[in-house]
Amino acid sequence: MFLKRRTRIKNGERYEYWELVRTVRKASGPRHETVAYLGKLDEGDVRRQYGWSDIDALLEGQVSDIQIEMDLGGVPKLPKPEWQRINVSGVRVERVRDFGRVWAGLALWRRLGLHRLLEDILPRGEAGAGWDKVACVLTLGRFCAQTSELSVAERWYGSTALEDILGIPEERINEARLYRGLDRLLECKDRLCRHLQERWSGWFGTKYDFLLYDVTSTYFEGAAAINPKAARGYSRDNRPDCKQVCIGLVVTPEGLPAGYEVFAGNRNDVTTLEDIVKLMEDKYGKANRVWVTDRGIVSEENLTFLRARGAQYLVGTPKSQLRRYEAELLEEKGWNAIREGLDVKLVAAPDGSNERFVLCRSRDRAQKERAMLDRQVARLSTALEKIDAGLRKRPSADADMVGRRIGRWLGRNPAAERVFDVEVLKDDKGLACGLKVSRRVERLDWATLAHGAYLLRSRAPLRAREAPRP
Repeated sequence: MFLKRRTRIKNGERYEYWELVRTVRKASGPRHETVAYLGKLDEGDVRRQYGWSDIDALLEGQVSDIQIEMDLGGVPKLPKPEWQRINVSGVRVERVRDFGRVWAGLALWRRLGLHRLLEDILPRGEAGAGWDKVACVLTLGRFCAQTSELSVAERWYGSTALEDILGIPEERINEARLYRGLDRLLECKDRLCRHLQERWSGWFGTKYDFLLYDVTSTYFEGAAAINPKAARGYSRDNRPDCKQVCIGLVVTPEGLPAGYEVFAGNRNDVTTLEDIVKLMEDKYGKANRVWVTDRGIVSEENLTFLRARGAQYLVGTPKSQLRRYEAELLEEKGWNAIREGLDVKLVAAPDGSNERFVLCRSRDRAQKERAMLDRQVARLSTALEKIDAGLRKRPSADADMVGRRIGRWLGRNPAAERVFDVEVLKDDKGLACGLKVSRRVERLDWATLAHGAYLLRSRAPLRAREAPRP
């Protein structure tokens, strides 16, 4: 990985920042992939090699006296080394601790100014373990890929150099204290969000006129009796047995979060958009903002709501609407290459309105969907053949039970379900004695044509340089 300077001009202002970039190999050859945006860094900050004698000064961006002398061309005055004799066989390493990752996270924490902000707005807490430092431990734990507060308290914290850097003894970091720290952070959620947004605006020139919105969820292992929003609903984690809450997250095109809201676990995604739009308008005011969502959040009521507020949008459409553009999918003329493997075509609105509909086809997505369908067709065919063979060998009096068994297999393979027609055969005695399975060739042909294709719907005006080529 290496650092790469980026220049961006927005609204006539020039912004320069650094990216952490790695080289990846793709079908078209080696490409650079951004790992993280580092914001405005002076070139000297990137190239300067600091000493390690004063950690706190280094985190604050201060330079040691030795480094200043070296930068001015002088010879640093180092103390004369003192030599000692040691018994090498008696030397051993004790309490090895992780330093590099927590150093990087702590440097970012300080650069964002979160240590000063939280010191001002959080209560002091107990001596030697203030809530601002507890918040720092929580954040660094997530930065270093720790999955829970229990993991941070019982294993991770003691294995790092944070005890010496932050001055919090290992025994003061426990699960209960970390959970209470999360409660403290929740109380200052809005202040934290505003602070980070100001940083991103200053570092990257980030504007909040183009926002992406989606909904995810997280579940609870316990009963969650005191959480009124915890409820059973559609589980993205395949844990329908657990209560959950839904989280609506708004981010900028750069991936920087602009706001979030927690909804009840049984809340339908499509019903959350109005709340999120009003939340963002309260923060940033009304504007001709462009909203980007997937088809799970799209409804005619939501689009009418956005139009009434003067908002623009770029949204996905239900797969069923793609059928109307079968002829355009077959027609090879009029496609424009956005990048390798992705082509788009501007098509007419089905109702003759002034909305723009963009037909897209992705080569990578087509390969993925084709492989998924082939796998499900093969799996479902094998299951139906086994059921048929079993019924022909031993007919069943419970045809309903056979139907439920078939239904379970169809439900496990939703992509292949539409391709098959299944009928339970019965003998003269009314016993289920086999299956009649046929494939809907026309549906299979359509699925093959529609692989990798999707339809976008937009009310956002196209700029001249973005207009599709004729």
